[in-house]
Amino acid sequence: MSDEHFDGSFDAVLLLSFGGPEKKEDVRPFLENVTRGRGIPPERLDEVGEHYYAFGGKSPLNDLNREIIANLEKKLADEGIDLPVYFGNRNWHPMAEDTAEKMAADGVRRALVFATSAWAGYSGCRQYHEDIGRVLGHLADKGIEPIELEKLRGFHDHPLFIGEFADAVRAAYARLPEDRREGARLVFTAHSIPDSADAASGPAAEGGNLYSRQVNEAAALVAAQVGVNEFDVVWQSRSGPPSVPWLEPDIVDHIEAIHADGAGADAAVVCPVGFVSDHIEVVWDLDSELQDEMGMYDIVIERAATPGPSAAFSEMIVELIRERTDGAEVRRLGEEPLLGRGCDGTPCAVDCCVPQRRRPL
Repeated sequence: MSDEHFDGSFDAVLLLSFGGPEKKEDVRPFLENVTRGRGIPPERLDEVGEHYYAFGGKSPLNDLNREIIANLEKKLADEGIDLPVYFGNRNWHPMAEDTAEKMAADGVRRALVFATSAWAGYSGCRQYHEDIGRVLGHLADKGIEPIELEKLRGFHDHPLFIGEFADAVRAAYARLPEDRREGARLVFTAHSIPDSADAASGPAAEGGNLYSRQVNEAAALVAAQVGVNEFDVVWQSRSGPPSVPWLEPDIVDHIEAIHADGAGADAAVVCPVGFVSDHIEVVWDLDSELQDEMGMYDIVIERAATPGPSAAFSEMIVELIRERTDGAEVRRLGEEPLLGRGCDGTPCAVDCCVPQRRRPL
């Protein structure tokens, strides 16, 4: 992923993320921000809201991102890289538009953007480019001098990302009861999306389905490092009407089916390979709902940790930064297309991850 126009002069780093409520009063307006224009019925918002209320109305995501930022700031300082790190969200405070205003006031004119998603797809990549475009439009509307914002590339197969997940899977196996360890299934899970969204992920020239292809590749890379030959890739956290097909199988249905068909699965290690940190989908869907459901079948579940808080993750971000500041080598383990980088809201490739409703007729 070489760049003939390499220019390493940057003033700052912006960590750009999804956002999450900080208290009960934030939950409903946060969910309305997330779903605006998507026709999600109010009763579905009520249902999802209960997931947040179970944790006092506070998403773990903002604090986890602040931990990533603290680790990144330390790593940058240790490496002698003088780049301040800012934090902005799409859907809740600190909003990216407000953060950009502060960056401009601080004199930032050119910044790298690290989006907290490893993946191709509309939600995983293109929407972050759109966020950047919206932020620049906000600055223009307020008459504020623009900032050049360059989004860093995706990292689904970065050696440090894969290695951290592999270490977490090994640790999860070690936590299983000894008498259930040998036959335990290794199950990788990522956020489900509509089949049509997956088909549209990646540039049309690359054949589509890049999101699920990258998830499957990352899972295979982690399993290979752990030394497991047979594993499953499943999906979770779907929403929307049942009439709309989403990526399957669902993780609960899958483990129940394995148990029911006599395959002997009485334990599983679940690796949330699709998640950087312990999002609400991880702590609710896996640590709460999945555990409760599997407990009824006496199936022991050990969930592998996510890599976000680790030193390896901040080291990976620094490597991505050095690719742009120093022209450092691009390190990767996989073969699926590696995209994601773009400037000032321009998508990383032509017709890349265009939502189905926006594709030209």
